[in-house]
Amino acid sequence: MNAAASPSIFKVALPLPLPLLFDYLAAPNAQNPLPGSRVLAPFGKRKLVGIVVRVAEHSELPREKLQELAAYLDDGEPVFDRHLLDLLDWCAHYYKHPIGEVFHNALPPALRKVGGFVPEPLLQFCLTGEGRARLEQPVGRAVAQYRVLEALQNGPLVPRQLAASARQASRVLPRLQEQGWVKREPWHAPMPRFRDGPDLNNAQAAVLEEIQAQIIGFSCHLVDGITGSGKTEIYLRLLQQVLASGKQALVLVPEIGLTPQLVRRFSERLGLEPAVSHSGIAAGQRLRVWADAGRGNASLVIGTRSALFLPLPNPGLIIMDECHDSSFKQQDGFRFAARDVAVKRAFDLDIPIVLGTATPSLETLHNAETGRYRWHRLRTRATGAAQPAWRVLDLRHRPATAGLCRETLEAMQSTLDRAEQVLVFLNRRGYAPVLLCHECGWHAACQRCDANMTWHRGGNCLICHHCEHRHEVPRFCPECSADALQGAGEGTEQLERMLAGRFSGFPLYRVDRDQVRRKGDLDRIVEAVRSGEPCILVGTQMLAKGHHFPKVTLVVVVSLDQALYSADFRAIERMGQLLMQVAGRAGREQHPGEVILQTHHPDHPVLERLFRSGYECFARELLEERKLAGLPPFSHQAVLRAEATDRTPVLEFLNHAARAWPNDGKGLFGPFPALMEKKGGRFRWYLLAQDVHRSTLQSGLDRWLPLVRGLSQSRQVRWSVDVDPLEF
Repeated sequence: MNAAASPSIFKVALPLPLPLLFDYLAAPNAQNPLPGSRVLAPFGKRKLVGIVVRVAEHSELPREKLQELAAYLDDGEPVFDRHLLDLLDWCAHYYKHPIGEVFHNALPPALRKVGGFVPEPLLQFCLTGEGRARLEQPVGRAVAQYRVLEALQNGPLVPRQLAASARQASRVLPRLQEQGWVKREPWHAPMPRFRDGPDLNNAQAAVLEEIQAQIIGFSCHLVDGITGSGKTEIYLRLLQQVLASGKQALVLVPEIGLTPQLVRRFSERLGLEPAVSHSGIAAGQRLRVWADAGRGNASLVIGTRSALFLPLPNPGLIIMDECHDSSFKQQDGFRFAARDVAVKRAFDLDIPIVLGTATPSLETLHNAETGRYRWHRLRTRATGAAQPAWRVLDLRHRPATAGLCRETLEAMQSTLDRAEQVLVFLNRRGYAPVLLCHECGWHAACQRCDANMTWHRGGNCLICHHCEHRHEVPRFCPECSADALQGAGEGTEQLERMLAGRFSGFPLYRVDRDQVRRKGDLDRIVEAVRSGEPCILVGTQMLAKGHHFPKVTLVVVVSLDQALYSADFRAIERMGQLLMQVAGRAGREQHPGEVILQTHHPDHPVLERLFRSGYECFARELLEERKLAGLPPFSHQAVLRAEATDRTPVLEFLNHAARAWPNDGKGLFGPFPALMEKKGGRFRWYLLAQDVHRSTLQSGLDRWLPLVRGLSQSRQVRWSVDVDPLEF
């Protein structure tokens, strides 16, 4: 249908920093695109890939001023179905982010370009009856053909699998098809072949039964289980039920590093290869997963927060593991909270969602206490192992070597002598967090950030861990020229060097971003540790999440003191979560576990509360403090952030924006500097909007932000809105 005969106006989302849809007419001599389809839209001198969000009868602009769409990019089904269109539209409104950028970010990178297209369905090759008859005959001279037939006798294979099973497969396949021995057909996802798992204990069985009773329709379940309590086994039983019914399931994990071991465990138990989606895989593979999910061929998808926007035509269940993890909140660009959007998507799809964690965030705990989430507690380990014992060592009166005192080193030696394993946790990579001059006090500060440069001795360089600026370590002090430069404090590199020398008879593995860079690095270390030989693991929070090391019986926390006096009101909560997560690596099997916490503040009430009563009571007391202070989850927040290479335009913009706030100044605070004011050469300040009622905050933002966009000062700074912020 051409544009002259059609009254339709197409509302198109374009990848621009503007909070509106753009009106276009149909392309000439083409069938009208459906909502959710990609189109090529002229915009000024450019042509942009956009998404048709809605079709309308009228436009606010005169019809003669509307341009025609240049082309339609999707011949078949739209890339977004109605559920995803509505979800992304809601996200744009709730998080106050430009709608075109929201839709653009939800597409796989390959479909954001003009030349991108949805790949054709996979094909597979299978034996015919004549092919099976040929296998019963002697091999003969056509050895390569016979090997391909042998590779297919156990079931159909896609080209990649066939090439791996039989050399020269691509060369001989045409001849095999001509002879009628092999045929080509559309690929079908294999049926899962479930294997039995371990018996559930009574607590696990009760939780599973309660969730299974509500497996049809929307329900939100919080599985609050201590580390080692068997949450993953419950996920597997639920996935078996959903996959057996022919439905799709989406499993979200916080970090790429957790994906390989989860894929391996799920593959072994469910008898199928889960599709994997995250930013670390190649664009072509990511697009293939997206297409397979959209066609229903990927029955189980495991991914990070971006996988939340995969198309799922036949959804049955969403699982979010480690749902407390802050990496589920996008911290730049489209700043969405994956946990909340996942619950919203499950509600829209009318399917259950399971949130799993050993240390629920205060917002999640509040939702459980008020009945928004169904709360399932697991307070014993699935193996029957006891919780690890805590031992607090006061560092104020103990000399330390590379941050470890004598009692800690003796405990490590005893553990290794028993042929057990030790995990040493320090959330600072590098050799030392500061390089300073012992003569004049000079220290290596980043010129672009309000932070010190970290000394990386192995690479002989100083690196800022905030902006990644780096330079070579000076030979002499730049201030006084003295030969007196030395490190202050400890990092994982320093720990590794000291421990490797002291415990030279035992393998030592370091796990941090500097050491684990390439695909498979972490997997190899995990496999080596799981082999059971006595060894030492040294690492950052990469070690704290989701790993199961059966022979680790001693966990050493070098120090978490910096969190006790942070200006961030969430710092204590995060410290408690991290401490309990890393402690949960100890004593998960037959041997009892111990956790040594080194601290200069052994009598701090927060630590006493955590050790005395456990995480749930610790979190409840923090909730009471938040309630008295009127902080989330008892209020709702949004932040207007601004930054520039100079402080003056930032303050001018924020002061003008504050005067434009519609509620007579009520509920708006600031401007405040960011906790790190200068980062990457830019000064960062913010305004904080807060209200007890979410709806009041949202309506205030809707009235305010158009005024902010109209400020002339807004063009002098880089600014953004962050709804439900986690960082300041």
